[in-house]
Amino acid sequence: MADSEIKLVYFINQAGRAEATRLLLAAAGKKYEEVNVNLEQWLQMKPTAPCGTLPIIEIDGKRFGQSRAIASYLAREFGMFGKQNLDGLKIDQTAQVAEDFVLEFANKYYFAKDAEQKAKGAETLKKETAPKYLGFFEKYIQEEGTGFIAGSELTLGDIVVFDVCTGFLKPFVDDCLDNFPLVQALIKTVESNDNIKQYLAKKKSP
Repeated sequence: MADSEIKLVYFINQAGRAEATRLLLAAAGKKYEEVNVNLEQWLQMKPTAPCGTLPIIEIDGKRFGQSRAIASYLAREFGMFGKQNLDGLKIDQTAQVAEDFVLEFANKYYFAKDAEQKAKGAETLKKETAPKYLGFFEKYIQEEGTGFIAGSELTLGDIVVFDVCTGFLKPFVDDCLDNFPLVQALIKTVESNDNIKQYLAKKKSP
């Protein structure tokens, strides 16, 4: 992996399902090329996509799909999947819970049929859905006792939680975070990582 050439293909100006992969690559200090496509370009390439979805990662010319599979592979390659199999289980558990959260967001808000349904979905996400999933994350961190999801150093599990809380779900999470101090602390830990800090600063710069 150290000498591998990596390309990440995703939509223009979107963090979305590619962001956890970007954060992993940043944390590992791994250089890569990002290829951004618009909707028209995506529709042209979709029939040949490995899984019919974005993101796509290309490693030494071979293409692979599915965001969680990509992130899991990179985490293992970069030593960010814990020290033992049980750590990996905790990380996968967290990633799947985050995925469930994203799916509820899609069903209750993103795919809402009209403005009234969207407003109702947003209210449900803020008052019920976000507290439920943040509660899971808080419990996992508390049970681990190290301030991390698994083990005592940064892993994919921590990056997933960070991504959920600071990415496109942020508007629904922000109002709830005061009740989850361990999640708040984890967010600060992730964003204080030197490589991730540089990535975030570059991302914010014009």
